Amino acid sequence: MQIPDRRLLNLAGFVACVGLMGYALYSEHVLGLAPCPLCVFQRIAIIVLGIVFLLAALHNPNGGGRFGYSVLALLAAVGGVVVAGRHLWLQNLPEDKVPACGPDLGYMVDNFPFSDMLKMVFTGSGECAEISWQFLGLSMPAWVLVWAVALGVLGVGNNLRRV
Repeated sequence: MQIPDRRLLNLAGFVACVGLMGYALYSEHVLGLAPCPLCVFQRIAIIVLGIVFLLAALHNPNGGGRFGYSVLALLAAVGGVVVAGRHLWLQNLPEDKVPACGPDLGYMVDNFPFSDMLKMVFTGSGECAEISWQFLGLSMPAWVLVWAVALGVLGVGNNLRRV
């Protein structure tokens, strides 16, 4: 069995990212699951990864360009893994260790310097520790972690291969 060409697999990675974002928007606007600040940053990581896949599919580079897209895919995927991992950590804290709920992301962006806003987001809040959705026993950030790892492996492996 022959592996599909690089362009087709990059396009498949892009479509997967679009599907993930489509479900995130469906869960927000139809199911009524408001995203916490960490959810928003996970979405950003998946969007960036999707853009990398799309650019790699359109450009279909040879030589050093393949390495560049691999690095960009790795960085975006690692960003998603880090944020989803932090979110999972908060979700698995004992109830008495969960931080108090804080302001929403819009308020933080409008009223705090960028570095303070990032620190507040990654400190987490009570809303980030809530598990309001599960599929096959995994919460949404767990699924983001799974997908970020899988898409990161696809993005790096596909773009580094010679054929």
